[in-house]
Formats: sequence, structure tokens, C-alpha cells
Amino acid sequence: MTLTIAVLIYAAAMTLANLSVATFGPAISPVNAFVLIGLDLALRDWLHVRLRAWQMLALIVAAGVLTYLLNPAAGKIAVASSAAFTAAALVDWLTFARLRGSWLFRANGSNVAGAAVDSLIFPTLAFGALMPHVVALQFVAKVAGGAFWAALLARTVQQAEA
Repeated sequence: MTLTIAVLIYAAAMTLANLSVATFGPAISPVNAFVLIGLDLALRDWLHVRLRAWQMLALIVAAGVLTYLLNPAAGKIAVASSAAFTAAALVDWLTFARLRGSWLFRANGSNVAGAAVDSLIFPTLAFGALMPHVVALQFVAKVAGGAFWAALLARTVQQAEA
């Protein structure tokens, strides 16, 4: 996978997740968490070893701006998403950097930390209230989705490098 493709997929998944939450509300969150945010968690770790910190932050903010431009009514979702992704990215990055072992082990370990932060911040800001059931469902779905996508990404990268 090239860096450009990974960046485009990352931004598209984050933007699609934001727009679907703006359209369907909290009910879509667990599905988004597994499919789209799980993908973003895995790609974030892949990108972390290839981008500088400021580039990753710019990518997160750009996806939030893109969400707003595509649907200005989704502004609150875009802000909540950018704030949650920025905080989660920082926690993910710090955890990923401190863990030792294979990329897959480090990605899954950091995804747990990042998913916890994102799952708490996003729905609280996006919907204006702490919703424990949404936080819990999102966390479980993000960890499972992140593990799925990280395994698939690791396998794809290994095959491409062979």
C-alpha cells in the first residue's frame, strides 16, 4: 500500500463515519466503530511510522473540515470527531511508541488505548451527554474492528514486501 492510498482511505473512512453519524445519530456508532473507525485505528498506526506528528494532525483536521464542507449541518460531529481523533491519536502514538514487539502487537495494544479515549470523547461531545452504553459499544467495536483491520493490513503489507 502506498502512503497516498493510505492517507486517502484514512480521510475517507473518517469523513464517511462523521457524515453517517450526522445522518443517522448514535444508533450507527457501533457499526461505524467496527468498520470505519477500526480501519482508521489500524491505518493510524501504519501511518505513524511513515508520517511526522504534524502531518498526522493535519490529516485528522482535514478530514474534519471535509466533513463540514460536505455537510455543514454536521459541524458539531466534525468538531467532536477531530477533537476525539486528535486526543486518541496522541494516546495511540504514545502507547505504540512504548510497546515492544511486532507491529501487529503494538498496533493492537495502542488501539485499545486509542479506542478508549475516542469512545469516551466523541459521543460526549457529538451528542452533548455522557452515554455509557454508546461509549461501551463503541469501545468494544473499535477494539474488535481495529484488530481485524490491523491483522488484514499486516498480512497485506507482508505479502507486498515478500
